[in-house]
Amino acid sequence: MQMNQELAGDAVARLRRANGQLAAVIAMIEEGEDCVKVLTQLAAVSKALDRAGFKLVATGLKHCQAAAARGEEAPMEIADLEKLFLALA
Repeated sequence: MQMNQELAGDAVARLRRANGQLAAVIAMIEEGEDCVKVLTQLAAVSKALDRAGFKLVATGLKHCQAAAARGEEAPMEIADLEKLFLALA
């Protein structure tokens, strides 16, 4: 399944936000910020990346279901999407 802006939806926005958060974490480390604060922000970045990944998998499932409902061949097997989901979990 080819990824595009329509299919990615708000996952791109989530990734852009995570990118900004990660840049902030790097700056915190470079500035010698408190370890607890750095790790707290790093955990937030990790969660944001996970959510973006789950959003992409969910969008893929919806896309495949919609194709099947129209009588078209799904662009990806549901089993492959399941493997991707489990890779994120």
